[in-house]
Amino acid sequence: MRTIIVGSRQSALALTQTGQVIEDLKRLCAEHGFSFDFEVKKIVTKGDRILDVTLSKVGGKGLFVKEIEQAMLDREIDMAVHSMKDMPSELPSGLMNAAVPRRVDPRDCLISREGAGLADLPAGARVGTSSLRRSSQLAALRPDLVIEPVRGNIDSRLRKLESGEYDAILLAAAGLTRMGWQDRVTAYLPPEECLPAVGQGALGIECREDDTELRKLLSLYNDEETALTVAAERRFLGVLNGGCQVPIGAFATLEKSVETGAPAEGRSLTLTGMVGTPDGAVILKETCTGTDPVLLGEEVAKALTVRGAEKILSQLRG
Repeated sequence: MRTIIVGSRQSALALTQTGQVIEDLKRLCAEHGFSFDFEVKKIVTKGDRILDVTLSKVGGKGLFVKEIEQAMLDREIDMAVHSMKDMPSELPSGLMNAAVPRRVDPRDCLISREGAGLADLPAGARVGTSSLRRSSQLAALRPDLVIEPVRGNIDSRLRKLESGEYDAILLAAAGLTRMGWQDRVTAYLPPEECLPAVGQGALGIECREDDTELRKLLSLYNDEETALTVAAERRFLGVLNGGCQVPIGAFATLEKSVETGAPAEGRSLTLTGMVGTPDGAVILKETCTGTDPVLLGEEVAKALTVRGAEKILSQLRG
């Protein structure tokens, strides 16, 4: 029996979702005759070590995956479970996303100390978020709020809220769902109000391209619908060369099929992308529809570029 070493960050959320994936893979092994066992190896990433600076100032998405990917290339681990929104649009040579399991809630959510929704927060209320994307859209919706940075894992951010450092915080609903903490949510923000991060709510199961044995198992774990929608979002991100350093978001949906069990490929995709200024003074959004996720991501990116997105992004990168 081969033991698959699974690399994971040490946060409660990372270990929880890694454990959930392992349980799913064990069931697939039993159903399809794979002889695998699984072992978790904890890895501390740069993003976990630097907690007093916003991600946009210290390198963005790759901070949470680089050490894990290097361990995979060095064959210290065999696979890793990532939150897709933390993954850069391009992976190192030799590595691949072998599975994108079914997405959970992609929305952002508000958690407030007094149980007030976004519209009910008083003027001047302090709202914590680590995301330029969230702060940009929040500033456009409620310019009277005081938006302050907050870093740390979900549980530490919740403690900061409870201690009175903030009146409310914004988090990804998916993380709370996976932790079983949905009861903490005050209000969910629809994508029409706050467009999610690319891949938010989805996981990426990364492994080496040459590990054909493991790839066979992971192919059974891939959710075709989620993989297609995330592919459109990630292509959009890649064309604009965006990341945590810029306010950029995207969310794709797949046309529902009237036929049960019909393949996702070939069905109509709708993708909305946004680029904004950090202060929320400018929010550019574009929505397009198509059947090819790569071409669709490129179409939305190009449409926003024509409207001035590249100028905004270039200024922020500079």
